[in-house]
Amino acid sequence: MEQEMSVLHKIAFYQRERSELPNQELARQLAQTRDQADIHEIASNLWNREPNIRSDCLKVLYELGYLAPGLIAGYADDFLKLLTDRNNRLVWGAMIALSTIASLQAEKLFPHVAVIRKVMAEGSVITNDAGMKTLCSLAAHKDQYRREILPFLFERLSLARPVDAPRYAEFLLPCLTSQEKAEFIAILETWMKSTQGSRLSRLRKVLQQAGRIA
Repeated sequence: MEQEMSVLHKIAFYQRERSELPNQELARQLAQTRDQADIHEIASNLWNREPNIRSDCLKVLYELGYLAPGLIAGYADDFLKLLTDRNNRLVWGAMIALSTIASLQAEKLFPHVAVIRKVMAEGSVITNDAGMKTLCSLAAHKDQYRREILPFLFERLSLARPVDAPRYAEFLLPCLTSQEKAEFIAILETWMKSTQGSRLSRLRKVLQQAGRIA
């Protein structure tokens, strides 16, 4: 009787694929089967000696996080640890994974806000995008978290690259209350003076939505 292939051997590295398709397909399979043993096998290989296996496994997990975040929420500590890895691909992958589970693991992640901020300050565009999503989810979780995190998020929005400003504004909108609305609108209005085209349209839409915050 032929032995069934280990779930680990379905990742791109073992399939000898340079594309991410095997990793994405495996994530879809795991979202359907919800097999905790298989998910644990992938997660345990985040610490494999082979860098490509590590990055493939992380890709599987954050793709799974997009589909069914509850299935990877228990690996928050692993993702936090990877934020300080020397491999930049693992850093931004870990931040994406955290962004998918932040609303489920807010209490665990909040004590690590300073680390997340530091990684964002030194990180890539992808790291910053995922970091903004992560911190916005935390800010939306509790008043205490929002009060502590929003000044940093407003600063990031104010100092963003023009191409990033509309996206950051969209990330921020859901975690605002009427108390922060005026400051947020002021930042958007400043951006609108120097923005054109589709970016201006996106900012205008966010501004309209912000005006409806009660």
